[in-house]
Amino acid sequence: MKKLLVSCLLGLGLAFGGLTVHAQTTPSAPVSAVGDKETTAAPATAPAAAAAAVAAPAPAVAPTAATEAAPAAAPVPVPNKGDTAWMMVATLLVILMTVPGLALFYGGLVRSKNMLSVLMQVMVTFSLIVVLWFVYGYSLAFTEGNAYVGGFDRLLMKGIWDNAAGTFANAATFSKGVVIPEIVFAAFQATFAGITCALIVGAFAERIKFSAVLLFMVIWFTFSYIPVAHMVWFWMGPDAYTAASVVDEMTGKAGLIWQHGALDFAGGTVVHINAAVAGLVGAYVLGKRVGYGKESMAPHSLTLTMVGASLLWVGWFGFNAGSALEANGFAALAFINTFAAAAAAVLSWCVGEALMRGKASMLGAASGAVAGLVAITPAAGNVGIGGALAIGLIGGFACLWGVNSLKKLLGADDSLDVFGVHGVGGIVGALLTGVFNSPSLGGPGYVADWVTATMVTADAYSIASQVWIQAKGVLITIVWSGVVSFIAFKLVDLVIGLRVTEEEEREGLDISSHGETAYNR
Repeated sequence: MKKLLVSCLLGLGLAFGGLTVHAQTTPSAPVSAVGDKETTAAPATAPAAAAAAVAAPAPAVAPTAATEAAPAAAPVPVPNKGDTAWMMVATLLVILMTVPGLALFYGGLVRSKNMLSVLMQVMVTFSLIVVLWFVYGYSLAFTEGNAYVGGFDRLLMKGIWDNAAGTFANAATFSKGVVIPEIVFAAFQATFAGITCALIVGAFAERIKFSAVLLFMVIWFTFSYIPVAHMVWFWMGPDAYTAASVVDEMTGKAGLIWQHGALDFAGGTVVHINAAVAGLVGAYVLGKRVGYGKESMAPHSLTLTMVGASLLWVGWFGFNAGSALEANGFAALAFINTFAAAAAAVLSWCVGEALMRGKASMLGAASGAVAGLVAITPAAGNVGIGGALAIGLIGGFACLWGVNSLKKLLGADDSLDVFGVHGVGGIVGALLTGVFNSPSLGGPGYVADWVTATMVTADAYSIASQVWIQAKGVLITIVWSGVVSFIAFKLVDLVIGLRVTEEEEREGLDISSHGETAYNR
């Protein structure tokens, strides 16, 4: 217990030390008054959800005054109760994905002697990251700073509501004049940060110290998740684009990958590729499990894995459809695409398994569902239904290759195939988003002009150019996460060590790390 407390304190010290450096180099975001509310530069979750602006009502325009006085100000946007309610439900669904969904999915895949250790790592990691998100993570990810990281305007959630007046700051959506309470947006994004870090756990399951998991997560969250989220998702919001003369200035304040024009509806880069690369690096640094390749390491409960996969599928509707930030047609498009892609990937994985081994398996079906959900994540609101089916089918086959042939080529003991599913699926989905976003292939395209909310035409859309932009976002994420992960693992190893002893590993982490067992015998 002392080691655990020491590791947490050391981790927080490193994290806040890093924040001090950012504070010295990053300009803070301007805060503008809107009525009696404060609003920061608008956060966002997916460039391509921008298409929602076309379907949304235009912002109200104040009538011209009869006198020579200046025109009256436009009405202050008020959050729609339906949008707010939907975003709260979507937040709950993402929590369901993690606890219990991901925890049970991972738990069933390990040996029974390590079941509780995986449940603990997922649940405590998620809780730790949620706390850090509200302390400093949200501010650094979703306020104005530079192209790589935000500022400290929302440190400890400062200014997000006025307790004396009972008023709340608003966050922009992807439609001009449409907002949601920023407090709801912050909570929604907290679940993304939490599940991303929890995903990494599967790559080094069954051999890592519990304290090492927590210390690594603090460092990686601070220096990888936050910057990548800022680079991909932060922008100034649609209402900032008031005239052609300010377009370059507003775009220049966005995150680096957003500036490039990459499309990531719900986290193909930020969540899946980011976490998968960290997991793969961890598998290399920690080394293989004792007995790997010589002893049976079969899943102890495919029943629990099936239950977990089903909860992930249900929760993923909040993950993807919630990323539209409104209860509108594009949320519905993301919803049905999530449904279709997961089902298609289940079928393609099962067909691939049957061709390879002569029979399809329950583990394969569950893995296929997750593969399809991963692949459609960056594309959820960015493609048509036909595109979603194609992405699901391709994603299922690609991830089946990832957990078999690619895993052997890499030579790493990625315990629960985090890179094979989330890395391969995330990369495939991100690249195919650039293909099927094309209006000529049934996609919605993207907003070409935020001043007028004009969509790109089919003739003007270049699949090759957009795929290249997508590839740049993928490469930046891989390199960034890989470097940060390697440094973080080495630091943790120096401070407290990464692996349990061979004796503890053979006994099982449930007993050796937590003093309890999952099942009575």
